[in-house]
Amino acid sequence: MDKLGTNPANSCPLTPLGFLERTATVFGDCPSVVYHDTVYTWSQTHRRCLRLASALVSLGVSRGDIVSVLLPNVPAMYEMHFGVPMSGAVLNTINTRLDARTVAVLLRHSGSKLVFADPASVPLVRDALRQLPPGHRAPRVVPVEDPHEKEFPAAPPGTLTYEALLDRGDPEFAWVRPRSEWDPMILNYTSGTTSAPKGVVHCHRGIFLVTVDTLVEWAVPKQPTYLWTLPMFHANGWCFPWGMAAVGGTNVCLRRVHAAEVYATIARRGVDHLCGAPVVLNMLANAPDAARRPLPGKVRILTAGAPPPAAVLHRTESIGFEVTHGYGLTETAGLVVSCAWKGEWNKLPASERARLKARQGVRTPAMAEVDIVDGETGHSVPRDGSTMGEIVLRGGCVMLGYLNDDTATRAAIRDNGWFYTGDVGVMHPDGYMEIRDRSKDVIISGGENISSVEVESVLYNHPAVNEAAVVARPDEFWGETPCAFVSLKEERSGSPGAVTAADVIAWCRDRMPHYMVPKTVVLRAELPKTSTGKIQKYVLRNLAKDMGPTRKGASSSSRM
Repeated sequence: MDKLGTNPANSCPLTPLGFLERTATVFGDCPSVVYHDTVYTWSQTHRRCLRLASALVSLGVSRGDIVSVLLPNVPAMYEMHFGVPMSGAVLNTINTRLDARTVAVLLRHSGSKLVFADPASVPLVRDALRQLPPGHRAPRVVPVEDPHEKEFPAAPPGTLTYEALLDRGDPEFAWVRPRSEWDPMILNYTSGTTSAPKGVVHCHRGIFLVTVDTLVEWAVPKQPTYLWTLPMFHANGWCFPWGMAAVGGTNVCLRRVHAAEVYATIARRGVDHLCGAPVVLNMLANAPDAARRPLPGKVRILTAGAPPPAAVLHRTESIGFEVTHGYGLTETAGLVVSCAWKGEWNKLPASERARLKARQGVRTPAMAEVDIVDGETGHSVPRDGSTMGEIVLRGGCVMLGYLNDDTATRAAIRDNGWFYTGDVGVMHPDGYMEIRDRSKDVIISGGENISSVEVESVLYNHPAVNEAAVVARPDEFWGETPCAFVSLKEERSGSPGAVTAADVIAWCRDRMPHYMVPKTVVLRAELPKTSTGKIQKYVLRNLAKDMGPTRKGASSSSRM
């Protein structure tokens, strides 16, 4: 047996791209992508993705090039997840909510060769290209028109649009298979970073593993009807573009996510699966009666992105939704921890069931190991539900590393074989983990990761700001939002025409993506500090929590 091992027949590189070809054979005449009155079959989607790959190659895109995308959940966005890597290129989906300066930083850092942009994002991209440094080769922009959106102007005559590009492509194109399953396939940025972007690189193998793993853990059946409430630019929609192809599902696309539209689409299309951050659960649970529609049957929701409050879980399930809770990061390409449900828990009171479901849970079947370790010793913390430590992971879907950032890669992926998440949690006696804090002070607002350090760096540029610290404050709609505690320079405080908290909020709105802007600004004479002069963020977190949750649409300011 010593001579047995890998051979050409058993060592084909793992890739999720092959799911599409199989499904086009098995479910060729079944609906694949639905958007308003546009319905594609799996056979059509397969051919459109091959056309896209072929056309990209004809434009000079080659193996390893970066192709960026700024699109909402429309059919073209789904096709990008197959067509771009089928050309050999690496897919980079960019958050459409970012500002032009941030988009410019990401395009420069990635070295993107081509950008596909929705009509709503074309001005943003044009502005970003103007901010690229002299000498940097700007990527080509291909607009993706949406015939269902009449307010967008048509592209000028002669413009190479997405559909025109597809017309150039060969539907019989022999797609570019990876030489190795470790070849890069995806580049995702961890947040709206404006100064030091962290580009997470995933390979074909990792995406294949996490896609299949999630389907198994969530027990997704063949041919589900899946509603795209989760942005596909968000960690590639937790890999469900490839997952839906694997099971021959119907992808129902939504450009905008509003409660009334979600309920109406669920009823009209017979939706039985959807994903979303806890803010989506909250939106559905608190929708007015006029917006609601009876559910057509069991509708399953997979939620992650922030620890969902037990009360929100309880309200969502009381409507009739079945909620599954998981945990993952951009660095794991999807969910790798799941609150696997035990049948005996169904006998518990609703409030207790919600409390248990709010925990992140246990590793998914394909994840090798999950642990919580003491930061000083590196040893596992006791399973007592109270001793906190850092969550660490190891498994096949952990990223290859951060693009062009060896220092950050080494800090995250240690020589001891673990990926350090930066999240702090506890391990309960039953082996289920629960997040308690985030050691890097990341604020998760509506599923968007916001770096408090980044917001602080902008605040410190304000001419009147002396000190600034940003923490999370509970929010009734978004889960949590940035709360800034600010002390002003002595000459600016208390004088006629002094800067107000509202002034600070307005100033921030001009300098960062709006979802990152502090919803609350508290002016203080001085921020609490340790004996060594470090700001005591835990004190500020408690103050923000004691202020109670902010409400939808409201900003607040005060002095302390």
